[in-house]
Amino acid sequence: MIEQLISGAREGVEERRGRVPQADLESRLSGRGEDRPFNEALVRPGLSLISEFKRRSPSAGEIAASATVAEQVGAYERGGAAALSILTDERHFGGSLEDLRAARAACDLPILRKDFIVDPYQLYEAAVHGADAVLLIVRALADRELRAMYEEARGLDLDCLVEVHDAEELQRALELDAEVIGINNRDLDAGTVDISTTYELMPDVPAGKTAVAESGISSRAELEELERVGVDAVLIGGALMSADDPEAKTRELTGVDEGTREHHLP
Repeated sequence: MIEQLISGAREGVEERRGRVPQADLESRLSGRGEDRPFNEALVRPGLSLISEFKRRSPSAGEIAASATVAEQVGAYERGGAAALSILTDERHFGGSLEDLRAARAACDLPILRKDFIVDPYQLYEAAVHGADAVLLIVRALADRELRAMYEEARGLDLDCLVEVHDAEELQRALELDAEVIGINNRDLDAGTVDISTTYELMPDVPAGKTAVAESGISSRAELEELERVGVDAVLIGGALMSADDPEAKTRELTGVDEGTREHHLP
């Protein structure tokens, strides 16, 4: 599955680069808005929630095809989310770079561009369209590519969520000295999800690193158990996008109510 997703990402990059040269993106960097540090949002007291916007996925199919970015991310912010994850892959997830722009205009939370980042061009796209951070998937990049992408992202003042799925990938992320490590419970080759992946890898995440659990999480009880083993943040998409009331579901996950919302929001 991942090879197909990577191939699609590369094709998309070439198509967009043909329409908008990288030099054009570079010329627009000075127009970026205020800084919204993504990494800082994940280390506030308690477990931080990264709420995701995606219309569909290869595994789940259509989730919320008619959802609007502004309404959804507004609900996430009111519900106490610490940050946003915005899917920008169009072919497989129904996303777009315009979704990044819409999210930034609709709320004040830091934003992760979630996509299969395989070319530096995508880093410039992310910066210009309103992202504060990007996802770098260890499995999708060779060591040299991973390091080059990480360093260029940091040079553009983009934080990085470096995603791993097994012990070997975790070691590669640690050799990179990544600050924020995402443990994806989904096997991107098989498409299966097993939350025990996080519990197996957490003992090998050094103190001082920020650990983010991704995929297969949907309840407050799961969040509390993940916090108990040292996870700093969780990234949740499907459970929020499929909820009848995304604000209420976000509140349920964060434990935020009307009386304490101001205390929990960044």
